[in-house]
Amino acid sequence: MTARHDAPGARLRALWARLSPVPGGRWLFSRMLGWMVPYSGRLGATVMHFEPGYVRVELRERRALRNHLGSIHAVALVNLGELASGLAVMGGLPATVRGIVTGLDVTYSKKARGRLVAESRCEAPRAVSASTPFDVEASIRDASGDLVARVLAHWLLGPVPSGPASASDIDVPR
Repeated sequence: MTARHDAPGARLRALWARLSPVPGGRWLFSRMLGWMVPYSGRLGATVMHFEPGYVRVELRERRALRNHLGSIHAVALVNLGELASGLAVMGGLPATVRGIVTGLDVTYSKKARGRLVAESRCEAPRAVSASTPFDVEASIRDASGDLVARVLAHWLLGPVPSGPASASDIDVPR
């Protein structure tokens, strides 16, 4: 297969198109995404809407996510925001571009309890010829619509190399 067919965004969009319309399809898509990205999969979030440049992800509060104060742990919120921003970016990138997160900034507004919804919206560049920084924000709200946290993900986008890829192909600043 060529890199064009192996692009993560294209694979995710195709999987979403196939699964989301069927009963239980969003749940199944979310579990398969968790299989592809095991760390994020442990969060247990469900993708509710996925299109290039826009994602809505839902997270149910449960004991495994709580901190000592009985609210959802700060790192779980960062993970949720990074997941939403990552899907929005990856879903919007052409097969010739790939990215990696180089940093995260988070602002917490209130304790997170109950069902949370993370949304991320961006317009990913259609062409990238060199390493390019790209910031994407995700907002996390509780069931009453109150802002719980904002996560700003700093991405580094770059062209997909034409040969076998390696982890060192994207120049990450040190």
